[in-house]
Amino acid sequence: MKFGDMQQNPRHLINGRWEIGTTTGVSTNPSDTREVVAEYARADRNQTELAVRAAADALPSWSQSNPQRRADVLDMIGSELLARKEALGTLLAREEGKTLPEAIAEVARSGQIFKFFAGEALRIQGELMASVRQGVQVDVTREPVGVVGIIAPWNFPFAIPAWKIAPALAYGNTVVFKPAELVPACGWALAEIISRSGLPAGAFNLVMGSGREVGQTLVDHPLVNALSFTGSVATGDRILRSASARRAKVQLEMGGKNPLIVLADADLEQAVDCALQGSYFSTGQRCTASSRLIVEARVHDAFVARLRERLTALKVGNALERGIEMGPVVDSTQLDQNLSYVDIARTEGAEHVWGGERMERATPGHYMSPALFLARPEHRIAREEIFGPVACVLRADDYDHALSLANDTPYGLCAGICTTSLKHAMHFKRHAAVGMTMVNLPTAGVDFHVAFGGRKESSYGAREQGRYAAEFYTTVKTGYMLA
Repeated sequence: MKFGDMQQNPRHLINGRWEIGTTTGVSTNPSDTREVVAEYARADRNQTELAVRAAADALPSWSQSNPQRRADVLDMIGSELLARKEALGTLLAREEGKTLPEAIAEVARSGQIFKFFAGEALRIQGELMASVRQGVQVDVTREPVGVVGIIAPWNFPFAIPAWKIAPALAYGNTVVFKPAELVPACGWALAEIISRSGLPAGAFNLVMGSGREVGQTLVDHPLVNALSFTGSVATGDRILRSASARRAKVQLEMGGKNPLIVLADADLEQAVDCALQGSYFSTGQRCTASSRLIVEARVHDAFVARLRERLTALKVGNALERGIEMGPVVDSTQLDQNLSYVDIARTEGAEHVWGGERMERATPGHYMSPALFLARPEHRIAREEIFGPVACVLRADDYDHALSLANDTPYGLCAGICTTSLKHAMHFKRHAAVGMTMVNLPTAGVDFHVAFGGRKESSYGAREQGRYAAEFYTTVKTGYMLA
């Protein structure tokens, strides 16, 4: 398939066939809103029902397939993603607004994820052990959980679906995948590759459309055995209440308000780099973004001055242009929300350091300058997830105060520290109330082969990625046999 073909109208994949929708939607380029990226089919409840039933019908065949077949399928998908990373990355940059280098790297990461789980398909382990009863043998095995509904966000339209779909298929489950409506072309491009990988009809299905119809049908359907969702806390809470009422397995990733502590002994240039990358790259549209920069008093002013200097030089513009460091916000709704938080910060008395304005560029788009404020812990800008290029600095008296501020949040996804003290680094790794810690690294940026997830309101259920994915995508069976 050529790159130009990716501009054709994306359709649903149901039971191995490409289907039109009951209505159509449009995705546009946030770097140039005059450009329509895709006119896509939108499914209704009936089409979603057909996709679920197709997945249920395909489950006996795929769940009992041999591991080598699963490995070959996933490896083929990964190889094609890697081979076409430039073209697919260009599509991603056009539809979501991520800078082209970031977009290409994301597609490459998604290919690596599929290849990793190709290997995991061959490494599904069990246990054989002695019973407490004479002459009885006990074994513990892992089996597929069943039909998996996957509801993915717009901010990583290749990588996040990859780290959900790949383990689901590797462990023998069948899938119904709903991408976010802002990125249908990316979801379709991934599905088109998967459709040619050798899966039986119905083992993987794509349905595009609203959360109200497609998403809720997946959540409520009695044939959907497990649901993996990444998105807002409010939506995650609704999914948990609905799905758990019928005893479905649920996995939720719901965001963060991630702190980056900068101690007085830190390499200040390194700390500024960590803050810049973690807070503003990918336009701050990452659940792992550093939105709270907690800086020890002795270096507070110097850190703020250096970060402000870097922000003034940050190149904001069309995601496809060479040298751009920060692309546009994904759409007008998100941009308006970001700007409203800038106004809230000013109203509540946070000190404005830089940015937070709507920007004009050669092409009409959803551009804003990266915003930085000096805040207090009670300010909303320091407590609520904004999901944009907006960060605040909190002053800390010392390490203990900084750690207390870092943990003072209902979220618990990721936390970072910049320090040259081994003592403080080790203490921080143990006592930060999060699922992931970073030392002298940006909070945003994780490996694909290890566990991903958090605590408190950030996550619910088993971890994603790596071998820990087996906890969600399989169920454990204990068997007894008289020897």
